[in-house]
Amino acid sequence: MCGRYVLKRQDLEALLQQLGVKDPREFVSRYNIAPSTIIPAVRSSPRTGQREPAGLQWGLVPRWSKDARDSARLANARSEGIGEKPAFRDAVRKRRCVVPASGFYEWQTIGRLKQPWYFDLTDGSPFVFAGIWDSWRSADGVELETCALITTSPNDIVRPLHDRMPVILRGVAVDAWLDPAVSDPALLQPLFAPLPAAELKATPVSPRVNSVRNEGPECIAPAPPLTAEEPPSPQLSLGLE
Repeated sequence: MCGRYVLKRQDLEALLQQLGVKDPREFVSRYNIAPSTIIPAVRSSPRTGQREPAGLQWGLVPRWSKDARDSARLANARSEGIGEKPAFRDAVRKRRCVVPASGFYEWQTIGRLKQPWYFDLTDGSPFVFAGIWDSWRSADGVELETCALITTSPNDIVRPLHDRMPVILRGVAVDAWLDPAVSDPALLQPLFAPLPAAELKATPVSPRVNSVRNEGPECIAPAPPLTAEEPPSPQLSLGLE
């Protein structure tokens, strides 16, 4: 599962340039992005097929939903069988996107405590998550565009800490994921392989990340790992970890 991530402004700008997309909207570096947030994404335009920037609410609301109140429950979509699941099968065929990122968090359970770990690429470069999006319209005509991040089995770096990790795309895999001509989920399945462990590093960080109220570069600063003897943090509020 992926319930928090980091996106620095300079990384977003670099990734948009690589993807051939310009976005006039201002973006301030975010170090504790949580579900229900409007996040930057890139998709193939439903009208032209060309790549375009989009601001999508993190937490997928399928277009057939009666209401949007439970969207945070669909912040992630498991890659296994995604082409058959009612909430995701149409989106994975027709509405795929990528979500720029600098790194992401996962949590390790230590007794009653939750130890956050920050994961980023070993070379420090930004990357994109594989995502799907949908458009939901309320009874009074209000449109809401939302997305979910796709998760897969963990690599050897993530596995000791969590049983899932986000699908990270690099190189030609990004082009394949965004190609509007591909609609068969079976052709996309190879893209769901976990990122090789050698390309990812894990760093223990402060429990301040546990509260969505905390922001800033301090969130990703290395910190000594917690021990089971330490008292629980009074600010523990993970949401989706």
